[in-house]
Amino acid sequence: MSIARGLIDMPFRPDRPYNDLPPLPPREDVETKAVLKACIAARAALAELRVSGQLIPNQAVLINSIPLLEAQASSEIENIVTTTDRLFRFANEAGNQADPATKEALRYRTALSEGFQTLKQRPVSTSTAIAVCRTIKGVELDIRATPGTALMNEATGAVVYTPPQGQALLRDKLANWERYIHEAEDIDPLIRLAVMHYQFEAIHPFTDGNGRTGRVLNLLYLVDKGLLDIPVLYLSRYIIGNKRAYYDRLLAVTTEAAWQDWILYMLEAIRETADWSTARIRSIRDLLDQTAERMRRDLPKMYSRELAEVIFVNPYCRIGDLVAAGIAKRQAASVYLKTLVDQGLLQEKKAGRENLYINPALLALLTDRPPPRTAQ
Repeated sequence: MSIARGLIDMPFRPDRPYNDLPPLPPREDVETKAVLKACIAARAALAELRVSGQLIPNQAVLINSIPLLEAQASSEIENIVTTTDRLFRFANEAGNQADPATKEALRYRTALSEGFQTLKQRPVSTSTAIAVCRTIKGVELDIRATPGTALMNEATGAVVYTPPQGQALLRDKLANWERYIHEAEDIDPLIRLAVMHYQFEAIHPFTDGNGRTGRVLNLLYLVDKGLLDIPVLYLSRYIIGNKRAYYDRLLAVTTEAAWQDWILYMLEAIRETADWSTARIRSIRDLLDQTAERMRRDLPKMYSRELAEVIFVNPYCRIGDLVAAGIAKRQAASVYLKTLVDQGLLQEKKAGRENLYINPALLALLTDRPPPRTAQ
């Protein structure tokens, strides 16, 4: 018997389906003094992030940037590796010619965006999870029905966890998961988020894509509960930097009921990435204002706030982006973009039959690269 888990069933064995995964709420105290203290700091950081997001009137500037970084990092956790340059380049390209890893990361961004839109009709639910995973994987999948799923240590190949099996059992556990995240009103939503993420990963309802689906659900849940207005928390950034602890603490909940350590990990992830996201949003706002002011000062005949914003909404800008925004027709749009290149605000790059106009200062800001030197 596993005394640490306090169960009267057989001890946990990683090679056996964990059909005895306990239902929610956890039997252990999830509102310890340490957790509640960390929760206050995380909530304060999220509140500041929410306010900072409102400082940029054109929300597309944020929705088209930070979620792409989240898509890249969340995909990298699963060893699907692409670059921010490739993501931004192909983000709005029709007939996407990107490599497979970039396409999969872009589907993550699409899943987050579509999930955000569905919150207007329904809260986070099992059906949300299914829709998110289908978009991420690009196939019409459903809750796992076939046995044989097991999670292995990448280095040794040893099985570390075998999730529950049987579609009816999985749906029952997901129904319990869904009730908890919406009905346990006496528990702070951030604590519920940590609990819901563990439980979803432990249920492991899909044959693939569970980790990324769970991380999309985290962001949707924060919006669902009114803690964010738009999903611009770069949460996977923390997980990438603390990947070993992420998996170790997830597993420790299963083997030792170590809820406090896991919840503290997630609260620190929220706090730190909220602070990072807030700082980046303020920097984006300042850079946008500086760019607009330079255009107004040096290019008064072509200046408009909309023109300044479009090169932030689309860091890899095309002539068609200006046309679609109603700023200019194709010939004038081409002149505008080439003028911005001459001014050092954009860089021009040939891509097949068209030219891309890249906002290097914005990309440097988003990726922690040194900013380019340009004339002021």
